[in-house]
Amino acid sequence: VPSSSSIRSRSLETRGRAAAMVRVQTILPGQNLKSFLDCVDGIYQGDPHYVRSLNQDLEDRFAPTKNPFFHHGEAVAFVAEKNGKVVGRIAASIDRSHLAKFNDATGFFGFLDTVDDAEVVKALLEAAEGWLRERGMKRILGPFSLNINEETGMLVEGFDTPPYLMMPHHRPYQAGLVEGAGYTRAKDFFAWRYEVGSINTRTAKAHAEIAALPNVKSRPLNMKALDKDIQACVEIFNDAWSENWGAVPITKAEGEKMAQDFKLILMPEITRIVEIDGEAAAFAIAVPNLNELIPDLDGKLFPFGILKLLYRLKIEKPKTARLMLLGIRKKFQKHRKYAGLSHFMYTEMDAAGKKLGMTGGELSWTLEDNHGINIAIKSLGAKAYKRYRVWDKVL
Repeated sequence: VPSSSSIRSRSLETRGRAAAMVRVQTILPGQNLKSFLDCVDGIYQGDPHYVRSLNQDLEDRFAPTKNPFFHHGEAVAFVAEKNGKVVGRIAASIDRSHLAKFNDATGFFGFLDTVDDAEVVKALLEAAEGWLRERGMKRILGPFSLNINEETGMLVEGFDTPPYLMMPHHRPYQAGLVEGAGYTRAKDFFAWRYEVGSINTRTAKAHAEIAALPNVKSRPLNMKALDKDIQACVEIFNDAWSENWGAVPITKAEGEKMAQDFKLILMPEITRIVEIDGEAAAFAIAVPNLNELIPDLDGKLFPFGILKLLYRLKIEKPKTARLMLLGIRKKFQKHRKYAGLSHFMYTEMDAAGKKLGMTGGELSWTLEDNHGINIAIKSLGAKAYKRYRVWDKVL
């Protein structure tokens, strides 16, 4: 547990039969996250599908000097103790990019993982609510960890398979505890499963039509010029999704951090940039599913975890990947002859994945009510197999 010199503590006394004290501790960015990181071991003990995130990744995400989110946002972490044991965690965050766009005085909660105890969830949510209220927020929305461009939602359907990289996993009881604390459903999200090599006739036809256009060129991301390519992808992404529910732009600094991270794990074969008349018009980025490779690392890269991960990534090779970013510039979305661009990129990446020995993967996430996108994904042969939920509450 972080030292008392670095942590401001508050205690909340529960009421009722066999009342016990729930003690919530505040962990500021840059402080010791050990209790925040380790509490998931007890919460998910016995869950064969839970994959603990790498400690270094979470530490970096809460470090203002390493995560560009803090250029336009602020965040804090909390852990809850009951009967001398850490039994839950949560984070609260404010994204000024979101506030500038929506002007809705809304802050976020995220990283909510707890034991099956309503008082623990209530105490953690009240801590996040209080922190946001002190900073002028009038509404709380989440889970977002730390904003909508990172991990989004709480799993409410599809508990029988492990999560993919940067996708959350929860216990089935967790959603009910959030709703019991006075939260209302705001939006649901889907994750889609697909099998490599299962291209249907419609998708193959769309690929052939795009491939026949002489002004359309396609290539993988260039690892030697990755920073430039990622910035092009970020520009397309921000244009393509600007009107999506809750969308905020990825900043230049966040794009640079993305490129830095991708240099370690990216397989360029399962990425795609499409140019139309020499202009970057569309892109798709799938990443190897590291969650397939790290279940036994217990969140630790050192001293031996990094060697195991590199061996599995470079030598054994992952069998699955997550299509996590895709975008088509709006002006090309409106042209009928380019309607098959997403099918074209999917087919190119499917063929590359097959050559790499991959067997399947996930497309995630999509909004439940983005019917056009969901219909397009269904037409690829993918199936919605997980549902995630975001709730809100007036402060």
